[in-house]
Amino acid sequence: MTASATGSARFLIVGPQGSGKGTQGVLVAEAFGVPQVATGDIFRANVAGGTELGKRVQAIIEAGDLVPDELTSELVRDRLEQADAAGGFLLDGYPRNRGQVDDLDAFLTGRGEALDAVIELVVPREESIGRLKQRATDQGRTDDTEEVIANRLAIYERETAPILDVYRDRGAVVRIDGVGTLDEVTERIFSALAARGLAPNGVSA
Repeated sequence: MTASATGSARFLIVGPQGSGKGTQGVLVAEAFGVPQVATGDIFRANVAGGTELGKRVQAIIEAGDLVPDELTSELVRDRLEQADAAGGFLLDGYPRNRGQVDDLDAFLTGRGEALDAVIELVVPREESIGRLKQRATDQGRTDDTEEVIANRLAIYERETAPILDVYRDRGAVVRIDGVGTLDEVTERIFSALAARGLAPNGVSA
């Protein structure tokens, strides 16, 4: 299987905070000619656009609450139904838990689609903490203490990491060593996808 420049690949990228998944996700999406669909971007776009979904999200966030799974899934479905995602997409930050996996399954099944690969960036906890502390220092973010960072990683390990077991059972997970330079990790991702017959822009795997 190859993917054309107009997009014909459906990916999910998963990894702890500090794994570089946002950066790698952009590179993979661009290479395959599909949009990167990140929940944070969807939330901000709907709030900024004043959509009905955006108003619901804004009210929840302003109340200090987390956006519930049902609304998150509704926002993602709305985004995936847009024209640029018709031929493919790369999901980043969704699904985060088993309930959202079920929601995504139902949506894709209804369209006769499935994920082509789940890219798992594997980064040791101490490496993630070190990267996030450095990023906080570089950006002058005093609120990103080691305790706060460790809590975020604990939430990932408790809620998001288990969804990988679901996708492993389906044979969809591509495990990537996330330690190394940006280019090294990118090359590992493309090599692993090519080994599964997934090559960007019509290049034969």
